[in-house]
Amino acid sequence: MAGASTVQNGSLSKLQSLHGIFAIHKKKGPTSADVLNTLKKTLLKEAGVTNFNPRKRKQPLKIGHGGTLDSNASGVLVVGIGEGTKMLTTMLAGSKKYTAFGELGKATDTLDVTGNVVEEKSYDHITKEAFEEKMKQFTGEIMQVPPLYSALKKDGKRMSVLLKQGQEVEAKPARPVTVYSLSLEDFSPPLFTIDVECGGGFYVRSLINDLGKALSSCAHIKELTRTKQGQFTLEEHALKEDRWTLTDISQALQPCPVPSASEKNAKKAKSKHNPTTSESKGGDGD
Repeated sequence: MAGASTVQNGSLSKLQSLHGIFAIHKKKGPTSADVLNTLKKTLLKEAGVTNFNPRKRKQPLKIGHGGTLDSNASGVLVVGIGEGTKMLTTMLAGSKKYTAFGELGKATDTLDVTGNVVEEKSYDHITKEAFEEKMKQFTGEIMQVPPLYSALKKDGKRMSVLLKQGQEVEAKPARPVTVYSLSLEDFSPPLFTIDVECGGGFYVRSLINDLGKALSSCAHIKELTRTKQGQFTLEEHALKEDRWTLTDISQALQPCPVPSASEKNAKKAKSKHNPTTSESKGGDGD
């Protein structure tokens, strides 16, 4: 028994010595937070920790993600572990690529297939040429209003949660976002597929909704896949659930520098003398 305990303690120590970022493949269905909890539970179980409680303040493993993916979306979810969680702000602001499968003629309250249809309009007048021409308006630096159903927060609570509770929520003001490239991959009305590369804080759901309006119709997303985030691609880097192991993650990890004990103590002392307040920005979403 003592030997098994030593192995487990060794596995936990090895897990806690990992510092960096890596990518996992998020499936359609669960929230990004659910996926993160499953990953954490899987890794801690392998390390011999079976009584994992995600609500506990002090956690045996520090882990976070670099940008919310909606429940209905799948693809690359960048994960930070240990000191790597401090690198996630850069991932939030960095570029991302998506493939979106949309439908013309129907708008929903959530701007995707999970919502209730709130408007139906004709789309017969929309040609492939008109669609591609209109897409040019949504390339470069543009202003975008985030969806009501989003990870953005009001009074510390997610807007999507407040709406589900029946509370009234006002739309956030339009904000500047960047679209690096936008291409129409398939056009089979009412269905279409687009590829988009964008910067942080961008919502593909809002893009599809705005495109539908600009074409004198309406539209919503049926499926969304994040194919790339930063240097991580879906094909090459995103670990599927059967590879959420200590060995696979150790091999896939992009390590980050770990501060020494003296550096940590100096930082703690500095923060005591110069306290700062942090404001929740809400995850960028899709």
